[in-house]
Amino acid sequence: MTKKERIQAILDALDMRYGTEAVCHLHYQTPWQLLIATILSAQCTDARVNIVTKDLFVKYPSIEAFAKADLAELEEDIHSTGFYHNKAKNIIACCQKLHYEYHDEVPSSIEELTGLAGVGRKTANVIRGNIFHEPSIVVDTHVKRISRRLGFTKEEDPVKIEFDLMKVIPKEHWILYNIQVISFGREICKAPVPKCEECMIQAYCKAKDKKV
Repeated sequence: MTKKERIQAILDALDMRYGTEAVCHLHYQTPWQLLIATILSAQCTDARVNIVTKDLFVKYPSIEAFAKADLAELEEDIHSTGFYHNKAKNIIACCQKLHYEYHDEVPSSIEELTGLAGVGRKTANVIRGNIFHEPSIVVDTHVKRISRRLGFTKEEDPVKIEFDLMKVIPKEHWILYNIQVISFGREICKAPVPKCEECMIQAYCKAKDKKV
């Protein structure tokens, strides 16, 4: 089996298990809501973020509302997502720039998105993939761990991992790969102990701690 055939076999197995519909795990109705939810999701589960944003987006119904939010009050509102000091500060600064410079429109380019407070390549690629349907690789903790176990990359840095994955995964599968791997990481390829005996792609896995 060639490297290309092996990668395709892995992607086919993920497609069969998790489907091919690119559904974001974060709840949102507008591009700016997804942007804020993704900022909140750093070092926090999507489930917790969804609980917080359910009330948060009612209290702050617009970019302008977040731009004019009281810092201490917003910190309290998002406290349970962790790292709330930095997140609140970044959300306000991000929304101020969106409101005053972008007239309440979320930009689409990687350069403009990463120029917003609290927005790195991961967050920018979530927006580009889900809102603008631009093929994007999102490197979260699941993608990092599982891509290394599968031998797709040896890197630790998320940006380097992103570019390694762009080289080996077909472009039409970039967005889907992240969504599938999140589900796979939560269900089977867990940290620190993967359920290798239940894994449908264990035959292709290169992890040194593989249990099968």
